[in-house]
Amino acid sequence: MRSASVSRRTGETDVSVSVAIDGSGRAAVSTGIGFLDHMLELFGRHALFDLDVAVTGDLHVDGHHTAEDTGIALGQAFAKALGDKKGVARYASLHLPMDETLTRVAVDLSGRPFLVFRTTFPTEKVGDFDTELVREFFQAFSTHAGITLHVETLYGANSHHIAESCFKGLARALRQATALDGREGDRVPSTKGAL
Repeated sequence: MRSASVSRRTGETDVSVSVAIDGSGRAAVSTGIGFLDHMLELFGRHALFDLDVAVTGDLHVDGHHTAEDTGIALGQAFAKALGDKKGVARYASLHLPMDETLTRVAVDLSGRPFLVFRTTFPTEKVGDFDTELVREFFQAFSTHAGITLHVETLYGANSHHIAESCFKGLARALRQATALDGREGDRVPSTKGAL
């Protein structure tokens, strides 16, 4: 099973993450931020990754460090679990509808971290969660996972739906990109022989 655990402790947060790529979608998440917990739970479910995420952060300041450091640790665990990427599909793209919202997500397990995030939110918050932290999480995750990630919300009116479409879109794209391709066999899907 492709799985890994990462712990990250700073003066701002204490993060512990475990990821199993070949899981069933079970998620046990506790970040101290209800909305982020919800997004990570549905991320695990739609990716079919098993996730254990436990975070203690400086929420008396705000949610920024918690969201960013969770993305860093989850990205590191994902990269570690994925290993040498032999036999994976590598690329995936899809359109994810969420009621009135439609978001396009494309991913390349390239080893070259890059994020294009073309999503705006009509409100600054969903509950107590700052919507700008969605991008911060995606930036941290894509950088530390070593993936190229494009996220673009084509339209939408509800901030909750927009955020959810981004997380579900990432989950479904990673589910496809990490799938083992029987035709690829034991090769790395690159003419360079490594990703």
